[in-house]
Amino acid sequence: MSAPPHALTALEAAAAIRASRLSAASLVESCLGRIERHDADIRAWVTVDREGARAEAARLDEEAREGRWRGALHGLPVGLKDIVHVAGLPTAAGARGFADTVPSADAASVARLRQAGAVILGKLHTTEFAYADPAVTRNPWRADRTPGGSSAGSAAAVAARMVPLALGTQTVGSVLRPAAFCGVVGLKPTYGRISRRGVIPLAWSLDHVGILARTVADVAVVLGVLAGHDPVDPGSVDAAPPDLDAVVAGRTPATEPEEVTRAPRLGLVEGPLLDRATPEMRAHLDGVARALAARGAALTRVELPAVIPVLLSAVPVVLYAEAAAYHAERHRYHAARYRPRIRAAVELGRLVSATDYLRAQRVRREAARVMRPLLERVDALVLPPATGPAPDRSTTGDPVFNALASGLGLPAISVPTGLGTDGLPLGLQLVAAPLLEARLLQVARFVEDVAGLRDAPPLG
Repeated sequence: MSAPPHALTALEAAAAIRASRLSAASLVESCLGRIERHDADIRAWVTVDREGARAEAARLDEEAREGRWRGALHGLPVGLKDIVHVAGLPTAAGARGFADTVPSADAASVARLRQAGAVILGKLHTTEFAYADPAVTRNPWRADRTPGGSSAGSAAAVAARMVPLALGTQTVGSVLRPAAFCGVVGLKPTYGRISRRGVIPLAWSLDHVGILARTVADVAVVLGVLAGHDPVDPGSVDAAPPDLDAVVAGRTPATEPEEVTRAPRLGLVEGPLLDRATPEMRAHLDGVARALAARGAALTRVELPAVIPVLLSAVPVVLYAEAAAYHAERHRYHAARYRPRIRAAVELGRLVSATDYLRAQRVRREAARVMRPLLERVDALVLPPATGPAPDRSTTGDPVFNALASGLGLPAISVPTGLGTDGLPLGLQLVAAPLLEARLLQVARFVEDVAGLRDAPPLG
């Protein structure tokens, strides 16, 4: 095998394991070696379960020799954001010791990963309680830049080839923006597609579990494992899981017209919201749009409904109120130990009246109603995943372009599409109608084929 195991994408590694060209143990050792070489500088990992991962990889290799395959992720290492519970591993939630727990049960998403044959490699750094105080993690492309947040370690570890797959979470922009800053693919599915049971909440009605990987097909195979109704999660959607086999295989599904893959209908978002993007980001999107049109995509320029700026103001109101409710007891005893931004969010949330909270939720429902006709006219909306390339490490970046999909619970994906003038990744965000992840991922594969970033961070 010419490439070292850690350099393989998830699907490449899975195929090699199935063909007996690679063992799960060798893949785990390669990832552990990569962590050993680079994580002192990048600081993506909170906990690396070396012995647990080695033991599980050995079991999976034994099962493979006996012809027993657990599922699509057999032998693949996965990293988990440190608000996702793993039985026997500490969860710190990015806090300074006052929130540490050692859960006795796996989160629902972790249980599904294990059932599909994944190897849990460890826990990845998050901002404190998945809010806005920057984590210790550095961007693998440049150490003085943020990897984004709150899924900082998840994006950085995947970009640095320390692990092929990672789970993150998104309340406003915490999967899409880190993916964009680190040059990887990040998917936030429809609200409720993936169970949040066993995940520490930030704001219940906004929280999503998301997936980070290096290719669209890798993200699709993980979504196929994780999607499904969970009656114990009150936000879980009782809907049939998406049919993603065609996305993973790179072909047009029989149930979709060929143009969904070969000539997607894209709505290029324009208007005042785009003024928040840097000139470089806007120029990059224009260039990618021209390349997509040259390959047959049908592009239409669209403006968002007038209610959307109101929605963007309503989302923080909901977040603050729900964060204050969750943190009420802990904040009473540990207020001084919270970092400044999450402490301010909790304290602002205590000032949100019931009237204001209910009004904000009504805005979300109204925005979802008026967005429906626009989403029905296109396969996906196109807008930036972030305002520009990764800024400095004093911030996790502006989530303004992510709040639309998060506030409405729409499926969205960030696809890396090039490097900016300073050598940092730039990308494109696609947003689709609820529950249409199969269509969204087909469009994302089209974008990836036309303009996908092929470079890796300069780590050696």
